[in-house]
This record gives sequence, C-alpha cells and structure tokens, in this order.
Amino acid sequence: MKKVWAIIRKDIITELRTKELLTSMLTFSLLVTVIFSFAFGFSTGLVRLAIPAMLWITFTFAGVLGLSRSFALEKEGNAVLGLLLTPTDRSLIYFGKMISNAVFVFIVGLIIVPMFVLFFNLDFLGTLLPLIPVMFLGSLGFVSVGTLFSAMAVNTRLREVLLPILLFPIIIPLIVSAVKLSGLVLEGKPLSDGASALQLLVAFDIIFIAACAVVFEYVIEES
Repeated sequence: MKKVWAIIRKDIITELRTKELLTSMLTFSLLVTVIFSFAFGFSTGLVRLAIPAMLWITFTFAGVLGLSRSFALEKEGNAVLGLLLTPTDRSLIYFGKMISNAVFVFIVGLIIVPMFVLFFNLDFLGTLLPLIPVMFLGSLGFVSVGTLFSAMAVNTRLREVLLPILLFPIIIPLIVSAVKLSGLVLEGKPLSDGASALQLLVAFDIIFIAACAVVFEYVIEES
C-alpha cells in the first residue's frame, strides 16, 4: 500500500500544482450542462426523462478528457521509465494510477450533479445523496478500463481520438446500468428497484479491475 499511496500522492500533488485535469474537466462539464439546459429548457416533461442520459453523457466525456492526460505527464521526459524501474509489481502501478484517476473523476462527478440540480431545478438532497453510490460505482468501473486504455494510447499521436474509440464500446453496459439507476433516483424510487442494473454495475467493476490489473503489466512495458 505504501507503493500505491506514493503514486496516488504524486498524482494529487502534481494536479494541485498544475490544475490541468480538474480545470479542463469542470470547464467542459459546465459548458455541456449549459448547452443541455438551453436545449431542453422549454420541454419540462422531456427533461425529466432525458436528465439521466444527459448526466452520464457529460460525466463520460469529461472523464475521457481527464483520462487522456493520465499518462501524458509520465510520457513527457520518459518519466514512465522511472515507474518501470521501481522494484514493485506492475499491478501496483496500475492501482495507484487507477485510484488517483478515480479520485479526480469522482470529484468531478460530485460537482456535475449539483450543476444539473441548479440548471434543471431538481431536489438537491433527494438527488445528490442517492446518486453518490451510483456515481462511485460508475466512476470506479469507468476509470478501471480508462486507465488501461490511457496507457495503451499514450504513445499514439492521436491519443485523444483513440482513447474514446477503445473505451466507449467496453463501457456500454456500465453506462446503461448507471443511466437506469440514475433514472430511478430521479423518480424517487429506491435503488433496490434496479437490482439487476446494480448487480451488473458491481460485477463490471470487479471483473474489469481484476482483468485490467493483470493486462496492465504487458501494456505498460510496451509503452
């Protein structure tokens, strides 16, 4: 855990100094939310049905924007070699990067929800609190796959384009489940009503975290 924490601490300190990831993700999220609010501002009935999808569209694209920079700093100046030369298992590098990415993405997710509450006149406590576990599970699964693909795409010239092409087909089950659970929350229903979607979300997280940790060793050495 000390080795994992060292990577997390390095990423957090770097972000506090540069503020690149959070600033770009939050700016993009605000812009998309404003566009959605103007687009659906005069269709009250339609908004209620579309909010879960709009929420996760905003979250997904903002997350991809952040993940595209996940290994960019390590690549500059071949700093990634420093990680590879450390006497530790490669999976620990993956977990360190994944957790730090999950922290940033989850923070952005928690800010996106109040944006939607503000722009679409939703109940703050009735929306934010039940959505926290959904955002957490969604962030974890999203980042677990995104961290692996970010390491794969970092060597390409068009990594900002390649990353979503690789990532989106894989996370379709996660997004569908998250949208369904978010819709239940906005309707005032308990998450237990979407037990199958919740089980799929949890299963996705467990399977892909384990699989990506194993595959990461080969991906990072090719990078």
